[in-house]
Amino acid sequence: MTSICELSATALARAIAGGELSSRDVVEAHLARIVDQDAQLAAFVTVDADGARRAAQICDAASAPIGPLHGVPIAIKDLTDTAGLATTYGSVLFRDHVPAEDDLVVGRLRRAGAIILGKSNTPEFGFGAVCTNKLRGPTRNPFDLALTSGGSSGGSAVGVAAGMVPLAHGTDFGGSVRTPASFCEVASIRPTPGRIPSPRRPLGWDMLATHGFLARGVDDLALALSVCAGDDAKDPLSTGVYNDDRPLAGRPRIAVTPDFGVAPVSRDVRARFAAACDALAGVADLLPFSPNCSGAIETFRTLRAAHIANSYGELLRTRRTELTPTVIWNIEAGAELSAEDYLNAERRRTAIYRSFRALFARADFLIAPAASVFPWPNEISDVTAIDGVALETPIDYLAVTFMVSLVGFPVLTLPVRRGENELPFGIQIIAPPGCESRLFAFGRSTENELGFSHRRPKLP
Repeated sequence: MTSICELSATALARAIAGGELSSRDVVEAHLARIVDQDAQLAAFVTVDADGARRAAQICDAASAPIGPLHGVPIAIKDLTDTAGLATTYGSVLFRDHVPAEDDLVVGRLRRAGAIILGKSNTPEFGFGAVCTNKLRGPTRNPFDLALTSGGSSGGSAVGVAAGMVPLAHGTDFGGSVRTPASFCEVASIRPTPGRIPSPRRPLGWDMLATHGFLARGVDDLALALSVCAGDDAKDPLSTGVYNDDRPLAGRPRIAVTPDFGVAPVSRDVRARFAAACDALAGVADLLPFSPNCSGAIETFRTLRAAHIANSYGELLRTRRTELTPTVIWNIEAGAELSAEDYLNAERRRTAIYRSFRALFARADFLIAPAASVFPWPNEISDVTAIDGVALETPIDYLAVTFMVSLVGFPVLTLPVRRGENELPFGIQIIAPPGCESRLFAFGRSTENELGFSHRRPKLP
């Protein structure tokens, strides 16, 4: 049972398809791990043991593999609809909400043969630095139970790190797969916006939020993305995404930046990042370039606030007492913005995008920290200062990740090597839009040659 839970999704899919393991045995092993660990970790809001067993029985009875993820257990972040399975969005307002239809990404995972074990925890509506809400949490970091797992895909990150699932779905607005991946020493992918369509998204051209995945290795991320990517006519972003799978010629050229020139990043993170760059110098040519990101923090604040106020303003007016303080702050931040504020932010965003494009004329990848700080105690709800310097808003600690969300470039996050007494930490590997295949190829070589890969936590 223990060895099954340490296998990757790719290895499990291969073993089940080859008859070496049954899907039922794989599902039971992971359900047992959840029973053993989740009382202390709180990674799941809902566990669907009966549904998972029925799905495993169907897989085992099939005459041929259903798809590339045949019989493999996964978790779905509880912001994303699952037909017949409670989807709370981390809010008591939706405690009893059971969608009638799957979100597109969930449907594609099911058609690929994946088995949903349950819904992973998230802050209310995904807004929060600590993965907790009035229903469940805090989701505890498996490397130190007193510390946060990160927001807002913390449940997915912990489920993967602790071996409760080999693969988990997440969403990323300003760093919500990347920060938990860094804190919990797992890998993550935030793909090019539109690579995984969102046909129900009310603002069809909004590219700030994307689906993504968390796993213990690059191969599993590539496998998950391969079954979920593809056009959908109802998502205008998806129809324009191309796939540039041309291999790199020669030694990679990597631009490195600890902060994009503007992001607040702690001294300790800068030291760990410098050590990671020293290791990367053994496999690539490092270039001290950064895109011009002046004004990016204010730009993201404005766009994010406007989107949140537009999406959740009515809830604030009618159900304020039932919302968490973090959600209230996020909605109110956009209440006074004008059309001019919004359009000026879009103008600045365009200039930053073009600066990123200019950088990639000289470099193959851009490397930055995947978090500005290390995990902090769960009792502290927000990062209000870094190295004693106060932050202007509670989201500014995410600047090192939301910089990339702003321009919509794909990002692979990998854990870096660490000492026994060091906390987990990861790097962002950024590529031009459409270059996920190139990211995965470089990520595999980095895992193999530098040992930038997951190590299992020593849970009590």
